Amino acid sequence: MTRRLTTTIESYQLKNGEKRYRFKIYIGLDPLTGNEKRTTRSNFKSQKEAKFALSRIKLEIANGTFQKQTPEKYLDVYYLWIKQYEKTVEESTFVKTSGIFRNHILPAMSDYKIEKINIDVCQKHVDEWSNKLKKFRTVKSYAAKVLDFAIKRGYIQTNPFNHVDMPVALKKKQASTEEKKENFYTREELIEFLNCFEKENNVKAYTLFRLLAFSGMRKGEALALTWKNINFNENEIHINTAISRGKDNQLYVKSTKTGIARTIKMDERTMAILKEWRKKQKLDYFKLGFNTMAANQLVFSNEYNDFLQPTKTRKWIIQIQKKYNLKEVSTHGLRHTHCSLLFEAGAKIKEVQDRLGHSDIQTTMNIYAHVTEKARESAIQKFENYLNI
Repeated sequence: MTRRLTTTIESYQLKNGEKRYRFKIYIGLDPLTGNEKRTTRSNFKSQKEAKFALSRIKLEIANGTFQKQTPEKYLDVYYLWIKQYEKTVEESTFVKTSGIFRNHILPAMSDYKIEKINIDVCQKHVDEWSNKLKKFRTVKSYAAKVLDFAIKRGYIQTNPFNHVDMPVALKKKQASTEEKKENFYTREELIEFLNCFEKENNVKAYTLFRLLAFSGMRKGEALALTWKNINFNENEIHINTAISRGKDNQLYVKSTKTGIARTIKMDERTMAILKEWRKKQKLDYFKLGFNTMAANQLVFSNEYNDFLQPTKTRKWIIQIQKKYNLKEVSTHGLRHTHCSLLFEAGAKIKEVQDRLGHSDIQTTMNIYAHVTEKARESAIQKFENYLNI
């Protein structure tokens, strides 16, 4: 029996109160599943306009020339792409990527018809991003992913982002006028920093910063540590998770940045400080009504015995640096500090890479290059002092 192709045109209201018309029409059976297929058209300003569109679709169906409507705008394709992308990455990565689109890409490209986007359009926005963003290459890369998705789906043939000329990085443009701030401590500066922290009545904070400086682990890895990760008998720490920020700004536990667990050796003094902190934690948190002797107890937690907010470390470190007039270094800078001092102490590149969990040895090499440059400067200074002429 032939299905009737009549359908109903209905009206609806936009948020601003304007009236629009839409309809849904049966377009046949899916040859793959045998299920009925329908398509919807909306946003008609008049019933007459909707009737005309409906008549045209009926004629196309009758003539066998109808094709289901494909996404028209960049925003339409983005919604299809992001739904698939979410299934392939960590929640924290998805949140960061969504933020890049929300803040930079969609405001610029949402309304473009997908087949009309050309090299000039892409070049224009890459130039704009390069003038205001240090990581504009990342923004360009994500914007291009949506068009790659459109190619896979057959909406377009080529990706114009592949042919744009990349501007000079903003960081390089500013190099001549801005001196890059060193985000790490020397050996002497680190000793002073930790000595000042030890004077304060904040054992938890001191223990955390001592651990970061002597392990080189990432802050998120340290804040995810439980006591079962600490092996006091072997002076080892097993690092297999990190905390990160996911949807709705909530903290959650994920794998390490590289997805690879590692076990690192620690010095006896740091392990002794951790052991003392565990004793104090037991007493302090017992007063708050918490039993901290479970194996999965966090090493560093807040007053509710839950994840410590990562922003807390910034507050602690700035407070100490201002109070004792110390060089300003971020919490992450202690990781750079550890890496630099390992090289100065004679550690090999592969040893440092494994200890810090760098997936790309180039990251380790960049820090090594900095340390060797410092050594060269020191060498000529020693030579000059020796000659004293």
